[in-house]
Amino acid sequence: MEAPLTDAEIRIAPNGPYLVSGGLALSEQALGLDDAGNTWEFVATGVEFPVAGDSYALCRCGASANKPFCDGSHARVGFDGTETASRVAFAAAAEQIQGPRLDLADNPPLCAFARICDGHGRIWDTITSADDDATEAIVEHQGSACPSGRLVVTPHGGDEPLEPAYDPSVVLLEDPQENASGPLWVRGGVTVVGADGTAYETRNRVTLCRCGQSANKPFCDGTHAHVGFRAHD
Repeated sequence: MEAPLTDAEIRIAPNGPYLVSGGLALSEQALGLDDAGNTWEFVATGVEFPVAGDSYALCRCGASANKPFCDGSHARVGFDGTETASRVAFAAAAEQIQGPRLDLADNPPLCAFARICDGHGRIWDTITSADDDATEAIVEHQGSACPSGRLVVTPHGGDEPLEPAYDPSVVLLEDPQENASGPLWVRGGVTVVGADGTAYETRNRVTLCRCGQSANKPFCDGTHAHVGFRAHD
């Protein structure tokens, strides 16, 4: 488990919202395309969400009329927010793939359907042949840009993963290519505490469901794209 970089945390209310404390910055970004049409980067949308004070509650059920904030709709719709995600540590649960320069740890249940891993060759294929600088850079980007932290890339035989440096923050992730609103992208070592009071493993990158329909709650499993969840409608 990574040491938390901040005292801020996100607590999950039973069948209710995400209770954010500690003054975490809240912003919105969208998945963007590169010149070849691959989903490859994150682009600020310019949409701002003013937050009063150090604490706020974010909708988890997907039904709030005041998204991204909770308006109590979870009670009206009878939201079942039962957490079903595994508590097994990432390193113990992940599949391992070794390459000549980089190694990949992959935990598929955490996939949030960002698709950066598919551009310029699927990471699972290219990592085994990434023996030149250009291909190595592609694989490193694919792994470190995975918002959910499903994919973690490490120098071959090394112990320290290649992780981007993030300030503790929450990003509302939009997916224009799928015409859908994606997960809450929690960055920078923020601890997420379950409704039972037990903390999940603290990691640099996690994605939390905000459509209310993930089968891997509290984490996103990509269902938002399949159901066409829209936060701005």
